[in-house]
Amino acid sequence: MRNWFFGQMAMYAAYHRDTRNQATHHVGVPAIVFSLMVLAAQVPIAMTDAGPLTLAAILIALLLLVYLVAVPLVGMVAVLVYGTLLYLAEGVPAGLVWPVFGLAFVGGWIVLFIGHAFEGRRPALFSNLLQVFMAPAFLIMEILFACGLLGAVKTEIEARMPAFLPEHGKDGAAA
Repeated sequence: MRNWFFGQMAMYAAYHRDTRNQATHHVGVPAIVFSLMVLAAQVPIAMTDAGPLTLAAILIALLLLVYLVAVPLVGMVAVLVYGTLLYLAEGVPAGLVWPVFGLAFVGGWIVLFIGHAFEGRRPALFSNLLQVFMAPAFLIMEILFACGLLGAVKTEIEARMPAFLPEHGKDGAAA
């Protein structure tokens, strides 16, 4: 799993080298994830003593589990960040679900497309749909890398990244 995960991260990194594009993703990706959580939070799966267990909680738990297994520190940070977004999403009043979803979803995508205009390259998910699940982890990795953490992970991703750069003729899926 770790090998696959690092291949996906390398592809994501290759599509996000411009610092302006990276900055837009730190706004757009959480907005989009939040918007999707707002909708999925409207789907109760089971009742628990703590309240309803929603589709949003199940989906984000599965994604966070992948992050925790692949790179535990990234997973732990993701639990804090995306756990908070889940809490906020589940608290959106029923009458505001669609407006909040629409604003966060459309706004998030606008911000991301602006970033990719700076990059001069289409979004990675157009080549590999799985990249949509890599974005939250990669954003956390960027912050951890900037803090001097996960040096070996950064080195491994950077070593794999050239295979996905346009000058190498690769615009496709990660290995």
